[in-house]
Amino acid sequence: MVEYQQKEYYRISDLVDIVKLLRGEGGCPWDREQTHKSIKSDFIEETCEVIEAIDLEDTDLLREELGDVLLQVVFHCRIEEETGSFTFDDVCDEICKKLIIRHPHVFGDVTANNTEQVLKNWDAIKMETKGQERYTDTLTSVAKSLPALMRAQKVGKRAMRAGMDFRCAEDAVACIGNEKAELDAAIANNDKANIEEEIGDLLFSCVNAARHLGVDAELALKAATEKFIERFSVTENLVSADELDMKELPIEELDIYWAKAKTIICKTEERKND
Repeated sequence: MVEYQQKEYYRISDLVDIVKLLRGEGGCPWDREQTHKSIKSDFIEETCEVIEAIDLEDTDLLREELGDVLLQVVFHCRIEEETGSFTFDDVCDEICKKLIIRHPHVFGDVTANNTEQVLKNWDAIKMETKGQERYTDTLTSVAKSLPALMRAQKVGKRAMRAGMDFRCAEDAVACIGNEKAELDAAIANNDKANIEEEIGDLLFSCVNAARHLGVDAELALKAATEKFIERFSVTENLVSADELDMKELPIEELDIYWAKAKTIICKTEERKND
């Protein structure tokens, strides 16, 4: 058994020490076997659970899930510390320096009276400190591991800051129609490769329109998916109430049940709002 002093209240230094013990001789066999790659999916999962806690507005759950994310940070730092690369303190040092450098209007003599000026300064400083000489560098630096919609929206936003963007939301929305026409042409030609390309262009256009309309594309699709699941569930309940099986019905009959489900959900929402 590893000796460790039990406390009534633990701090970040305790977490660092506990992870060190878990990874050390006499620690946990599972923890000692882990690498950056073996637990990278855990980082994504824990981050998503934080997002869910925020959506639920559950502060107790949020506190717990933030702790799980912090554990991931400390754990990855410990792996690097064992190789002599860097420590958790080094990570804290770097982010503190970054925050100070990128907020010259707070820690220096630069003036920024609104968010637009802050972001403009932030982008200029970021390009300089990261050695990004071209606007393209700011686009390619957006992590490829991000969800596709989120990455597309971020790339579009950075292109906008370089002056490459639609003049207005109406133009961005109109582009959706143009891309839909190109997709229709590809489908008519049965061009599989071009169909995939045009669907991608159509999705990218939708993301740009969402950005211009002040909508987060990732959250919008998430909400649409949840709405679909809810309506699907009500539809299935209606079908089951008639002692039928969804998969045995033609789509025309399912559409009738689907419309009924939509009506039920709308009436339920109206009663909630009354």
